[in-house]
Amino acid sequence: MEVTQVLLNAQSIDGTVRKNAEESLKQFQEQNLPGFLLSLSGELANEEKPVETRKLAGLILKNALDAKEEHRKFELVQRWLSLDGNAKSQIKASLLTTLSSIVSDARSTASQAIAKVAGIELPQKQWPELIGSLLSNVNQQPAHAKQATLETLGYLCEEVPPNVIDQDQVNKILTAVVQGMSASEVNTDVRLAATRALYNAIGFAQANFINDMERDYLMRVVCEATLSPESRIRQAAFECLVSISSTYYEKLAAYIQDIFNITVKAVREDEEPVALQAIEFWSSICDEEVDILEEFGVDFTEDSDITCFYFIKQALPALVPMLLETLLKQEEDQDQDEGAWNIAMAGGTCLGLVARTVGDDIVPFVVPFIEENIQKPDWRQREAATYAFGSILEGPSPEKLIPLVNVALNFMLSALTKDPSSHVKDTTAWALGRIFEFLHGSAVGSTVITQENCQQLVTVLLQSMNDTPNVAEKACGALYFLAQGYEEVGPSSPLTPFFQEIVQSLLTVTHREDAGESRLRTAAYETLNEVVRCSTDETAPLVLQLVPVIMMELHNTLEGQNLSSDGREKQSELQGLLCGCLQVIIQKLGSSEPTKYVLMQFADQVMGLFLRVFACRSATVHEEAMLAIGGLAYATGADFAKYMPEFYRYLEMGLQNFEEYQVCAVTVGVVGDICRALEEKIVPYCDGIMTQLLKNLSSNQLNRSVKPPIFSCFGDIALAVGEYFEKYLMWAMSALQRAAELSTHVAGDDELTEYTNSLRNGILEAYSGIFQGFKSSAKTQLLIPYAPHILQFLDGIYMEKDMDDVVMKTAIGVLGDLADTLGSHAGSLIQQSPSSKDFLNECLSSEDLMIKESAEWA
Repeated sequence: MEVTQVLLNAQSIDGTVRKNAEESLKQFQEQNLPGFLLSLSGELANEEKPVETRKLAGLILKNALDAKEEHRKFELVQRWLSLDGNAKSQIKASLLTTLSSIVSDARSTASQAIAKVAGIELPQKQWPELIGSLLSNVNQQPAHAKQATLETLGYLCEEVPPNVIDQDQVNKILTAVVQGMSASEVNTDVRLAATRALYNAIGFAQANFINDMERDYLMRVVCEATLSPESRIRQAAFECLVSISSTYYEKLAAYIQDIFNITVKAVREDEEPVALQAIEFWSSICDEEVDILEEFGVDFTEDSDITCFYFIKQALPALVPMLLETLLKQEEDQDQDEGAWNIAMAGGTCLGLVARTVGDDIVPFVVPFIEENIQKPDWRQREAATYAFGSILEGPSPEKLIPLVNVALNFMLSALTKDPSSHVKDTTAWALGRIFEFLHGSAVGSTVITQENCQQLVTVLLQSMNDTPNVAEKACGALYFLAQGYEEVGPSSPLTPFFQEIVQSLLTVTHREDAGESRLRTAAYETLNEVVRCSTDETAPLVLQLVPVIMMELHNTLEGQNLSSDGREKQSELQGLLCGCLQVIIQKLGSSEPTKYVLMQFADQVMGLFLRVFACRSATVHEEAMLAIGGLAYATGADFAKYMPEFYRYLEMGLQNFEEYQVCAVTVGVVGDICRALEEKIVPYCDGIMTQLLKNLSSNQLNRSVKPPIFSCFGDIALAVGEYFEKYLMWAMSALQRAAELSTHVAGDDELTEYTNSLRNGILEAYSGIFQGFKSSAKTQLLIPYAPHILQFLDGIYMEKDMDDVVMKTAIGVLGDLADTLGSHAGSLIQQSPSSKDFLNECLSSEDLMIKESAEWA
């Protein structure tokens, strides 16, 4: 097969030629994988071939080794490992040769492909000579080969976990990288590749950072690179510092003064990409200190395994002025562009993190800046002052902030309506939102919002909703937090008199011609939902009036035919928002008897609309519609049975949707809602549901996050159908047992611990539902054979000592359920369990009331 021509055709402007070429490549790959990969690596390595075919060959080769989806990645890895050894050696040899190609695209693609192969082979103890041969390459000229090799080492560190490479090789890699970074390296491409490689290798340098001399050397080289004449090298060096700050915070004390000086110089004088990374360093230090302070409180003991150095607190007098200067470097069009990120935004974000880190201490450093700039004729100064004010509202105590806000509030309301600059209005509306978010509501003792100023606030916010899309969007956001603060105010809310007007204004915003800009339409619906969610009984009749209005809007989106693909996307976005809105309304009205009765008159129509929405193919909409149906099932109770014959096929489709796994997860949750609503009326659908859920559990293709809710769902089903669950008991229990074994003895990172806890919680909820479901039946003895394993599981997670409070509460509840359901049969079993007694005592003395109550019941 003449692969060059096919690769050229695959990039042809002619659609038919392109399609035919893609087809032949696909056939070649399926019929002869080793030959396919060999010819690609040969094409990539051949200096005589056109650049574009070499680049594409390398890209296809790389994609044959890796994929985003876990199950696909697993298949590709297995495929590579089972290839003939000879073919693999030839491919790897071609890739290594390409590193010295004169064509930079070819070198770069080869670097990535080598790293992908290394990511597969090194953990399997294959290709042991790779790192040695790369390192011998680094010491050779020409420079372009050196650059490509350093780039490869960087990618390799990104692909391979640190524990796979032994320390001796790590040291050699670091030595090569640091040499490539040093100021004596004349070739900027080499120096840049080395600096980027170090960024990826920082996680490997654990042992080197513990050694004072090696750490000093590494830090010196990185700091020197921040002064390189080439801006891309300076940027990469600051990226290294950011990574070091979060990986080795505890080792930074000796260097922090020097780093401060370097970052200040960069922020004040350097190009924006470099300055942004210099600010990011301080944001990263804030993140570290906030985490430490949140975890350990302020009570550090000498022996606590992690110390807080209070770098931010010490740097305040110099750090805050530097950040305030950045706020004055706004760009003219920054409000219009959603993804905008510039030095002023980075500085404000960092200022907000500083406020969270040091609390009250920041206020005296920022107030003079606000007072000095808030009334200046230049919009930049007014906007910067407002931005500074809004940024420091999370962190300091309400006592410190409320007096300031009381002074500022009238001024801000006037700026929001009268300031000539759209930038100033935008930031003012945002800052008001922050005031309502952090200084208003039942959690804050005294509040900035009084009976007197509430009306003025609402009036100004509603007026600002007619402003430009970016200002209107921020005004919606402010109203959102204003409503949220009145969530638990009892029967009457200060917003009640304005309810009708607020809802009307928000609906008007959703119909604006330009509502598609600046997320305005989405913000208006989110705010409407919040206003409804936090409304009181007094406004229930008004919420009821909303039902036909939103239904009509949803109906209209289903009528529009023959739209362009862009039009379809907008339409399904709107459908998602409307389904979300109906869900909130249904939840609100369904939670009290009188309104639920009225809501039920709309139930058939609403359900009809949701079923029509499912007939459109769009994942986000399916998710929102599913959630709304869950709410409807909860409100309609046993009457929901009449919708099941038609709804069931969509329920099944949702459970089978592995691609859009969020839809699958939401559908699993809705099965639980329906079980609670229908109770034993769910029985006719149980076979189909249980079969699909068991299938989902055994699939490699389903994202793991869906598995915990599936187990909880077993509990919901068992609770609904009682002893009828007997026909699934054996299958469900063996799936639970397998998962339970997997979920003890997992040492891992925080993310894994969090997942393990949610998995355990799902398993425990299943056991709890099954015990309670069988409790009042004559078949409780069916559960006795499973009890020893369940107790063993409880012992296991108790011994591990890494469960969170939620798991603890569910676990002690399961012990109670077991005793409650098995009665006298449970006694001897529980006595054999080594830790039940200690576990109970620990929960009885817990400070968490929920755990304590669960334990008392148990």
